[in-house]
Amino acid sequence: MSEELCRKVVSALERRGYEAVFAKTADEAANMVLQEAEPAQSVGWGGSETLKEIGVRDRLLASGKEIRDHKLEMDLFLLSANAITADGRIVNIDGNGNRVAASISGPRRTLYVIGRNKIVEGGVDDAIARVKRCACPPNCRRLGKRTPCAATGVCADCDSPDRICKVTAIFDRRPTGMPTKVIVVDADLGY
Repeated sequence: MSEELCRKVVSALERRGYEAVFAKTADEAANMVLQEAEPAQSVGWGGSETLKEIGVRDRLLASGKEIRDHKLEMDLFLLSANAITADGRIVNIDGNGNRVAASISGPRRTLYVIGRNKIVEGGVDDAIARVKRCACPPNCRRLGKRTPCAATGVCADCDSPDRICKVTAIFDRRPTGMPTKVIVVDADLGY
């Protein structure tokens, strides 16, 4: 079932103007990313736990690539999504918007790696709910934020200055003029 769902998302992304591929394993996805990064001298890093889990950052550094954290001028920007709908809408939520901004404008090319655990069968509202339920609390803990969700593991729609869910980007289609590839992986990756 998960491979079928991943392939369904790949087809939906293609209909929305993305270059999209399916990866059966995390290792296969990592190899695809490294192949994509081969001609790039500079690679933007969107703070992705998904990409860290599959070992891409260390392998890029070992190959001599310059890694730029959340910067806009680079050859290739790597990130994941917080959620993706089965019909191909990508949803990302940030604290200050630098990651979503870099995925929209600045790099010469954007590459997402998205695990099957981030796919929701419903619409954008379900995707946002998934982000607040599954991604925001562990990210707040990882980043040492003082928020109710970091303490309890449950989103409280708080007003904390440490809140990381301030900017929501919904990608209905690939941004105009931004070559974007999405690797959908049949593995649970990231938050």
